Amino acid sequence: MAAAEDDVTFDAYLGGRLHLYQPQDGYRAGLDAVLLAASVPAVAGQSVLDLGCGVGAAALCLGARVPGLTLHGVERNADYAALAARNGLDVTHADLMDLPLSVRDRSFDHVIANPPYFDRSASKAAQNTQREQALGEETPLAQWVKVAAKRAGPKGSVHMIHRMARLPDILAAMAGRLGSIEVLPLSARSGRAPELCIVRARKAGRGEFQLYFNRILHRGTAHISDKPDYTPEIKEILQNAAPLNFADGGFA
Repeated sequence: MAAAEDDVTFDAYLGGRLHLYQPQDGYRAGLDAVLLAASVPAVAGQSVLDLGCGVGAAALCLGARVPGLTLHGVERNADYAALAARNGLDVTHADLMDLPLSVRDRSFDHVIANPPYFDRSASKAAQNTQREQALGEETPLAQWVKVAAKRAGPKGSVHMIHRMARLPDILAAMAGRLGSIEVLPLSARSGRAPELCIVRARKAGRGEFQLYFNRILHRGTAHISDKPDYTPEIKEILQNAAPLNFADGGFA
């Protein structure tokens, strides 16, 4: 059943370049989806698949930055899939492990994903059911990688954002499927260990593994006011749809 009108909000992203309907309660798209979208070196005319797209935040942020893309999402939660469609994303309501032929028959230039972060064998489930579906891992992370690799076309890219603690699992799952792997660690503040990372790889890629320096998200070593304190680079991404460059140079 679709969410009632008073249960959704209409929120601005990318300095107002994009507005999204999303649930008032439950999982709401945030910085992770925007950074994931900003990291994809897409160009007009290419196709993008967002696995577990939620309300479509990552795919639509990417489309707002790069006009002329063909965007598609897959989402298993009916309410979120309905909101993604309402937000303007071409979306398939399906489980990652049971994709319809209409998706399995296609390949994409870029596949992006923000899989659930938490292994619930070692953490407590969220009380809100929809929030738990977005945060608690049910489908193994290795399967997310496997499906993403299959849906990437020749020399297509796969981009994922996840907890740094799961990086070994992601790399193990990519072995033999994807190459030219690059990892960008994300630290909340200077002097802190990275909690998140963006991993990107290419189908049939032959480039050497690259681990980049931590990207810092917030200025200073502590949060001292209620005002946003993003670094200039992250502020440009959030307000002006700037790209997130791993480093100078190309993607091998």
